[in-house]
Amino acid sequence: MTTSSLILLLIIIAIITPSLIHSTPHPPINVWPKPTSISWLPNPNPNPNSSYLSLSLSPSFRIFPLFPIHLHPLSAAPSPATTASSSASATSPSSLPRPPHLPRSPLPPPPLRLLPLRPSPPRRRRVLPPLPPHPTHGAANLSANLSAATPWGAIRGLETLSQLATAVPVAGAGDGAVVVPAGVEIRDAPLHPHRGVVLDAARSYYPVRDVMRTVRAMAHNKLNVLHWHLADAQAFPLSLPPSPTSPAAAPTPPPSRHLLPRDVRRVLRFALSFAVRVVPEIDAPGHTGSWAGAYPDIVTCANKFWSPPGGPPLAAEPGTGQLNPLNLETYRVVRNVFRDVAALFPDPYIHAGADEVNAACWDDDPAVRRFIAAGGTHDQLLEIFVNATRPFIADTLNRTVVYWEDVLLGPNVKVGAAALPPETTVLQTWNNGPTNTKRLTAAGYRVIVSSWEFYYLDCGHGGWVGNDSRYDRQDGDEPGHPFNYAGATAGRGRARAGREVALWSEQADGTVLDGRLWPRAAAMAEALWSGNRDETGKKRYAEATDRLNEWRHRMVQRGIRAEPIQPLWCVLHPGMCNLVQ
Repeated sequence: MTTSSLILLLIIIAIITPSLIHSTPHPPINVWPKPTSISWLPNPNPNPNSSYLSLSLSPSFRIFPLFPIHLHPLSAAPSPATTASSSASATSPSSLPRPPHLPRSPLPPPPLRLLPLRPSPPRRRRVLPPLPPHPTHGAANLSANLSAATPWGAIRGLETLSQLATAVPVAGAGDGAVVVPAGVEIRDAPLHPHRGVVLDAARSYYPVRDVMRTVRAMAHNKLNVLHWHLADAQAFPLSLPPSPTSPAAAPTPPPSRHLLPRDVRRVLRFALSFAVRVVPEIDAPGHTGSWAGAYPDIVTCANKFWSPPGGPPLAAEPGTGQLNPLNLETYRVVRNVFRDVAALFPDPYIHAGADEVNAACWDDDPAVRRFIAAGGTHDQLLEIFVNATRPFIADTLNRTVVYWEDVLLGPNVKVGAAALPPETTVLQTWNNGPTNTKRLTAAGYRVIVSSWEFYYLDCGHGGWVGNDSRYDRQDGDEPGHPFNYAGATAGRGRARAGREVALWSEQADGTVLDGRLWPRAAAMAEALWSGNRDETGKKRYAEATDRLNEWRHRMVQRGIRAEPIQPLWCVLHPGMCNLVQ
């Protein structure tokens, strides 16, 4: 799902005869993330009194693919048209404090009944021209057309269409009629191909329903990668077949909190139908205390107090244990685990962790102490582990290996660049603002940015006043050249694979999941989709706040328990809660 493959074109046209006219300025288009281009089509009607109206959607409105839709060959899934249309949700009048600004005629045109959907044939990567309008009932020419380069682009376009739909009160019509603006053309494509969320399912367990709801919310926000953190010191919830090869045979977590293969396959099918990739992470050799429940002989310093008095810490946080790189049995177990993970997850990426390796934990093992006493180093131990595992993942399993930046830039334990060929390695940064990202891209690596200062959603919240630029300047900015994570220049951003926000789960579980993720992750979603500046190059603080308020209400209407970003009074009085008018 590359950037070029997601280009889409959505046009809704209504050329209305003079008897159906209600003249009005163009209404605002509140879509999240903001599309690349929104324009109003010139009215071809020669009558100067004619204008465009909103169109109601017929109760029998359907999406009709004009071309067989080819999905990912690795798994069957519902067609994007069926899936995305079923997830579309018009906003009811009661769910939005502000009424929609969509003009309607006292003599409305016939409702819109059909959306022709035109994904390009395979290997075609271009925007298709719109279909010509077709006459309806002789009163108006009605047409809604969506063209996309791939099924993935079609799914994003259907999401845009769903956000154009708004319910308006109509006498005797229950919750009202669903309408869409007419005469609008939207051309869209993402700035960045990799737009993800890290969900830590090891420190806290998330039932499948929570994971699937998160995937659905990601698709609503046009995010496309779920980075599923499935193993850490505290637990290894993934149950891998056959059971004896998996650390999930450990007594923790309890069986009711295991992720079984059928659970994973259910999530994968669901994610594919929403055009969301799922990248598994099995963190090693650090953060592996949970493996000791099944394989105590291959784990050093397991089940010890993490910060002993009078000695160095054995881990970055409570939960000790690291895989022993000098034990040959370690590699038999690790290869079995990654082989089973690759068989379960079809994505071309596998995340292998390698962050926060602790020298003191390794030193707890007598064989390691002898190795160090003989002149070896902790860097060499990590290199032994990487050299024994990375080629297996990259060559035998044919996967691109993702590591946290620590493996190359760690402050205490790291490997040399020769152990990590850029061709088969992606590195994920989380420290030192933009500095580490710049170092790694300069060295030729593709980089996923997850700066903890800005992208860790388990950390603090910002203030709630709008149009506030006080948090805009970032650590490590160069004078006169502020580093922009979401809108880097082509020169700086060329080697970047993308961005991910992270929800680490030391203090989060399913009871707070939606509120921790949304709508803050939605803010990053727009920055990665269309940037954070308007067409004049100005930051979209105030304008984005008003749209995000409305989008948050739509997410709640769709069953996503997103937290509010401002008091309700601010939503009812757009612009009045800004720091600067």
